[in-house]
Amino acid sequence: METKTLALTLAYIGTDYHGFARQAGLATVQGQLEEALAVLFRREIETVCAGRTDTGVHARGQVVSFELTADELGDRSMSAIRNSLNALTPDPITIRLVEQKPEGFSARFSAVEREYRYRIVPSEIPSLFIEPYVWWIPDYHLAPHLMLEASGYLIGEHDFKSFCVSSSSVDRSTIREIKSINIFGMDHLGESCIIVQIIGNAFLHSMVRIIVGSLVEVGYRRRDPIWIAEVLTACDRRKAGPTAPAQGLTLWRVRY
Repeated sequence: METKTLALTLAYIGTDYHGFARQAGLATVQGQLEEALAVLFRREIETVCAGRTDTGVHARGQVVSFELTADELGDRSMSAIRNSLNALTPDPITIRLVEQKPEGFSARFSAVEREYRYRIVPSEIPSLFIEPYVWWIPDYHLAPHLMLEASGYLIGEHDFKSFCVSSSSVDRSTIREIKSINIFGMDHLGESCIIVQIIGNAFLHSMVRIIVGSLVEVGYRRRDPIWIAEVLTACDRRKAGPTAPAQGLTLWRVRY
């Protein structure tokens, strides 16, 4: 039977979801999306995502793929499918793009780069309008240049066991490649944010958040930049810094 592969690019506010991946009895992005697909195509449809975001993490460019038969696709246009899914999913989820992909495409396995962005607001005053999307730190004495210096030790292919949830590393490879880390300032609704942009081939459970939490330790001069290299070599989660809060993290885009 002839099949067609579709890919959705979606954005979501992760605040009220228990992550992307479906979990019985819990509200998840994948669960809501697959419910909408089941209504639209009148059967259960299993989806594959580019990155399984954690509870409370947002996405601007998550990619999800699934297969339909040629008869199910019929003469539906990509924009018609997008509009139908947006009508069927809750407001915190928006399908931005629907595309037909070549046979064999997988949102997960065909991806070559994933980009995450983490927003920090170091300020004495709470960031009222963007509070659900940033890590507000009530102290403005953060040194981004030290964070950037420390991040250089993470570039390349390494064992990132120190920077992931310990239970997720059991009997699994923890080798990943970080291609770049940039740290820069940007204003959002009048708030001065520090953006940590991390691009890599793939990421471990909570890896970006633990990296950010560790870089903030350096930014506040609690640790020297070289400490990041020592943590990386240790391959021990206990040696790294705290896990940054989920709400500051956004899966920004995926490249194929």
